[in-house]
Amino acid sequence: MLAVPVLAGSAAYAIAETFRWRASLESKPHKAPQFHGVLTLAVGIGVLLNFLGLDPIRALFWSAVMNGIIAVPLMYMLMRMSANRAIVGEFTLPPHLRLFGWAATALMFIVSLVFLLSALPRR
Repeated sequence: MLAVPVLAGSAAYAIAETFRWRASLESKPHKAPQFHGVLTLAVGIGVLLNFLGLDPIRALFWSAVMNGIIAVPLMYMLMRMSANRAIVGEFTLPPHLRLFGWAATALMFIVSLVFLLSALPRR
């Protein structure tokens, strides 16, 4: 019950940002209809999953696993973008932060790879 509004809100904000829609829980639904539509749909899906008998802890676990795996290409793209002057102008990362960023990206890749390999069926 606690996860549904949090996940629905974060999904609505993420989608609204992607499409540059007005997004605020303070806005009335008629002022931000797309945002509130996504929010309503996400809450509805969450409630539906509950009635389908899906184990919520298992669903949260697998959503966290998917987020961890998806994080690797996102981190890679962010690191590439943060070093590109054409994208960030004068705000490129200093070398020490670039080093930490690439180290975190590599560690995330290794951990994801180890997880995926450990999930394979054993012979």
